[in-house]
Amino acid sequence: MSRRGGLRLFEGYGIELEYVIVKRDTLDILPVSDEVIRAAKGRYANDVETNGMGWSNEFVLHVLEMRNVDPVRSLAGLSKMYLKDIRRVNAILEPMGGMLMPTSMHPWMNPAREAMLWPRRYRRIYETYDRIFGCRSHGWANIQSAQMNMSFSGDEEFRRLHTAIRLVLPLMPAISASSPVFEGKTNGKMDNRVFFYRMNQVKVPSISGNTIPGRVSTMAAYRRDVLERMYSDIAPFDTDGVLRHEWLNSRGAIPRFERSAIEIRLPDIQECPRADMAVLWAIANVIKSHVREKWISLDEQDALETDDLVSILEATAADAERAVIKNSTFLRAFGVSGRSAKAGEIWRGLMSQEKVPAEFSGALELIMNAGTLSRRILKATGSKPTRQRLREVYTRLCECLSTGEMFHG
Repeated sequence: MSRRGGLRLFEGYGIELEYVIVKRDTLDILPVSDEVIRAAKGRYANDVETNGMGWSNEFVLHVLEMRNVDPVRSLAGLSKMYLKDIRRVNAILEPMGGMLMPTSMHPWMNPAREAMLWPRRYRRIYETYDRIFGCRSHGWANIQSAQMNMSFSGDEEFRRLHTAIRLVLPLMPAISASSPVFEGKTNGKMDNRVFFYRMNQVKVPSISGNTIPGRVSTMAAYRRDVLERMYSDIAPFDTDGVLRHEWLNSRGAIPRFERSAIEIRLPDIQECPRADMAVLWAIANVIKSHVREKWISLDEQDALETDDLVSILEATAADAERAVIKNSTFLRAFGVSGRSAKAGEIWRGLMSQEKVPAEFSGALELIMNAGTLSRRILKATGSKPTRQRLREVYTRLCECLSTGEMFHG
């Protein structure tokens, strides 16, 4: 989402979907994102834009990002745009022996051995990150996400939106988890990407905070208390100020003041754009309900402790929709009475209160009934999958991506 300012709360959405490029025959990573962009643009570049869509580089050469260039007022119809461009990219990749793979972690890549950083324009940024943090690791090179930018205008809208997002973040893995396998193994966790994401910058803790952001009051206070502290803490490692930008912030949701939006970074990416848009629609509508103070007031939302929210995030990242939440104050914030509830039951109750558009209802019904994509992947692979079985399952997921179908497991 590139347009600056001028949009009020919920008037603009920007979606960024990240995909791994793999070899068609083996599903090993294929580091050719620069060649994809060159094929589309006619020269090497960091991005290319066409027909309202943009493709751009990411940190490593085996990942490509897709986004809608200008903000849209609704997520309706977006999945068709993304599916069309996925097919375009796959057509470019076919002569190279490649294709795009969904889900938030490649199931067996070894980033220490295989990851190649983006080598072209702005490579100084990636080289600086690598020098400070060592980026040939899962927390940098194998964490594909579905990001949603939501517009706001002014301090009041900023506070309301940020506070609402802060409350919903801990529930996101319970609807979006898609990373149960890495390095060829399962470990019982449903959202391994979130665990790796939370640890990738521990050398400078203020960059990611606790993943769940703290309370905010105004944009000026956020710049002073969060951004300036980050810049100060990174300065001894980044003496030239290469990373002194608001995108250095690595919380689960970050303000992008340059475009008057908050960018939600926590959700895993799904098997196809139809599933992604359904998940993001569900998240956006619960955020809207909090902004309207449907269940509790803004001040009550603000009073929830960050540490409690972090504990809930850790539980949902581990067990997704089956995570049991025992914080009655948090449950009340979502209209749930009682002392405990499973995260999936919370989502089911929330969606029962919404008029879900037909475009999203099928995907959400599958997620509510059959579980997150992680749960469905594990149903197909088993708890101790062979490389051959992983290849079969993830080949099917690649087919889901190119056809726009849901994965049933």
